Amino acid sequence: MTNNSAWIEVSLQVDGESAEAVAEVLERYGHQGVSLEQDGIPPDTWDEGQVPPPQSLTLRAYLPDDDKLRATKLQLETALGHMRLMYPMPAPVYRRVKADDWAEAWKAHYEPLRVGRRLLIRPRWIDVALAPDDVEIALDPGMAFGTGSHPTTQLCLGALEDLLQPAQSVLDLGSGSGVLSIAAAKLGARQVLALDVDAIAVAATRENARANGVERKVVAERGSHDCLLHSARRFDLVVVNILARIIIEMAGERLGEILRPGGLAIFSGIIDTQADEVEDALRATGLQPYARRQLGDWVLIEAKRPADQAN
Repeated sequence: MTNNSAWIEVSLQVDGESAEAVAEVLERYGHQGVSLEQDGIPPDTWDEGQVPPPQSLTLRAYLPDDDKLRATKLQLETALGHMRLMYPMPAPVYRRVKADDWAEAWKAHYEPLRVGRRLLIRPRWIDVALAPDDVEIALDPGMAFGTGSHPTTQLCLGALEDLLQPAQSVLDLGSGSGVLSIAAAKLGARQVLALDVDAIAVAATRENARANGVERKVVAERGSHDCLLHSARRFDLVVVNILARIIIEMAGERLGEILRPGGLAIFSGIIDTQADEVEDALRATGLQPYARRQLGDWVLIEAKRPADQAN
């Protein structure tokens, strides 16, 4: 029987190399995905430019507090035990969290953050003095994931700042809290389609877009790239910040076709040891990888669709 008033938070501290593998294990058992937080950022770092590469990450997932909890914890710890043969890591820490406090549990650690040349991401409940050329993104992720603090998101934000041209159409595939969609809109995109398979993420993106005054530019819908394949919609710029495994799967499902000929795509959520495999998958779907960006162990791949390539 489920206890509707509480969830069990499970957290682990890992290094960048093992983060994705551990996240995949947590995803099997957690509800609404896994959050990744960079550890050890000094409170005043956000206003001093570049955040240092992560040495440690904290992963969090939430388990239903029901009659299957004991078996779920056993399965989770068995899977993590197998992983310890490859990656040293501490035992998971469990904490009971009331449902009403779930979305509030992480807020004490969420600080304003500067990314790239002009972007400033701040929690909506914290006021920050802005410089004249700041591009502000005010977020409340709620129960969706995406605060901007993870290296994969920072890589995407920097790439958007460099690559996005005025009045382009943008697809944010796996939008989460909407941080990348809002950044694209504020950096000059004409229209942004934010897609996520999670209804909570869609709602968070819509609310954050309203709070940032870009609700007319950002359209958030539930779905993935496959819902676009049989439509006429194609995009000048596509940003995909998810797991490498899912990028590879999507590439095998005609992912490259949603990009307009001559368009650019940004792929993040990739550990450096996975980058070659992801690039091979992108080539197979008709895209041409041409550049990489790296922060710690995480890699972003920039790719383009040849201008003479037709569907």
